[in-house]
Formats: sequence, structure tokens, C-alpha cells
Amino acid sequence: MFYLFLTAAVLVAADQLIKLWVVRTVAVTGAVPLVPGLLDVTYLQNTGAAWSVLQRHTWVLTVVSLAVILLIIWALAARKIKGGVGRWSLAVLLGGAVGNLIDRIRLGYVVDMFRTLFISFPVFNFADICITLGGIVFCVYVIFFWNRSEANGNDPAHR
Repeated sequence: MFYLFLTAAVLVAADQLIKLWVVRTVAVTGAVPLVPGLLDVTYLQNTGAAWSVLQRHTWVLTVVSLAVILLIIWALAARKIKGGVGRWSLAVLLGGAVGNLIDRIRLGYVVDMFRTLFISFPVFNFADICITLGGIVFCVYVIFFWNRSEANGNDPAHR
């Protein structure tokens, strides 16, 4: 159990360190090539969610994030998810949610920095990557392993 919260804490620390580096080295709306032709580091102050959803309604995103974080902490602490893959995905999701919540509470916006050059996509950050990865893996877990894992706690995703 401890390793799950440690995983989330390490991801939060990585997210905050990356954001600190971007804030200190890249001008707001400035860009620095990371992988030429593929990815830039572009410093944006995002008051909403992806695609500017709920822009300037940071308080709504803060409340929703806090509720999700508390639900994940409860699910992990109460061992509501039996499978190891399911628990790991929630820990990754938790790390991302906490990383963005810290920005919203401390700054009133989320620091975003990764801009894809090969496709039109919203600028995102490391916490967003964690949220997306954790969410996708959790969905796969629920779709393919939930019944077996939750019924007997002894399936491949449980390890």
C-alpha cells in the first residue's frame, strides 16, 4: 500500500519540478524546442481544462479535483480495488490530479508546457500525462479484469 502513495508523491514532485523549471526558464507564451518538429516547451497559464473547457472557472475544477482525489485516496486506503494494475493506475491518476490541484490552489491556474507540433492538440503538462495514462489503464483494467479480480482477487492484473 505504501508504494502506491509513494508512487503518487514521486509523480507530484516530478510534475512540480518540471513546472518550476518551465516557469524559471521559458517566457509566458514563449517556446523552446524539445524534440525539433515534434514537441516544444511552451509556457502557458491555463485557467481551465483541456480545450479551454471551464476557462476562468478554476474553482469548479478545484472542487471536482479535490473530490476525485479524496475518492481515490479512500479507494486505495480501503483496498476497494483488488488488482495491482488497477491500484497502480489509481496511484498514477492521483499523482496527476494532486499536481494540477497544487497549481490551481497556489497559482489560480495550471502551468502547461508541452505543445505537439505534428498535430493540433491542447498544450499539456506532466500531470495531464499521468491523469491520461492512469485513466486509460484504469479503464482497461475495469473492462478486461474487474470481474475476475474483484470476484477472487487472483488474476494476472492482480500481481
